[in-house]
Amino acid sequence: MITYKVLKTNDEMDLVQKVEQVVWGTSPIPTHQTLTAVKHGGTVIGAFDGDKIVGFCYGFAGFENGQVSLCSHMLGILPEYREGGVGEELKRQQKQLATTIGYERMTWTYDPLQTRNAYLNLTKLHGVCDTYIEDCYGKMEDGLNGGLPSDRFQIDWWITSDYVNQFVKKGYDNPKELAAWLYNDQHLPNCEDFDSEGLTVLKDVAYLVPVPADITSLKEHDLNLAIEWRLKTRQMFKALFQAGYVAIELVKSNDEPVHHYLVVKKNTVNIPQ
Repeated sequence: MITYKVLKTNDEMDLVQKVEQVVWGTSPIPTHQTLTAVKHGGTVIGAFDGDKIVGFCYGFAGFENGQVSLCSHMLGILPEYREGGVGEELKRQQKQLATTIGYERMTWTYDPLQTRNAYLNLTKLHGVCDTYIEDCYGKMEDGLNGGLPSDRFQIDWWITSDYVNQFVKKGYDNPKELAAWLYNDQHLPNCEDFDSEGLTVLKDVAYLVPVPADITSLKEHDLNLAIEWRLKTRQMFKALFQAGYVAIELVKSNDEPVHHYLVVKKNTVNIPQ
């Protein structure tokens, strides 16, 4: 049974560092920084299997456009525990703690081509995104991020809103696909060229944006193709967000190597505008 605990001590931060090293293979955040953060509105929560730490989430207090928020900076889970709902429960534990502290909004970034994270952040937790950050962290060489520009979605999670806490799925009739895909000669999914001029006259209520279901595997087989996906989806998402749309869901395909983001007009979603 996995249990969850708010972490506050130096010894507990040492445990978090061990998970960081396994998950990312890079130098961990100094414990003096995480300790300072939790003393000033930040949060660190650990997931434990008995006495063994198997995951954590870390956030610090943020301020943007006159609004205070909790910036949920890191969530890491040991590989053998990633399919058991630990990540989702860590976020829910963090949400509960953030609400108790007094936050109304949480934010974090993730790679929009990492569809496992997309499904958790949008489809399950009901976060939304209308902010695309191009090459957010510059060149990254860790195993998860290496090889691609570090583009990111910024998630807004309105943790006290009805949209999050009393979620009712809204139907969008016949969302338009912005780009098609097909298999290439290596039987890998390829995003076809699309009408870039059409991105300047976006009028439909809802659109679907294709993304590879497994970008990590695609990178291993054909890095150049993975980069093409990054650049084409970057163009589509930036145009949509600039035109007043918001990503609200990752729609999975069970038998195809491509999933789709559902992106809709922001004024159709019951979130702070």
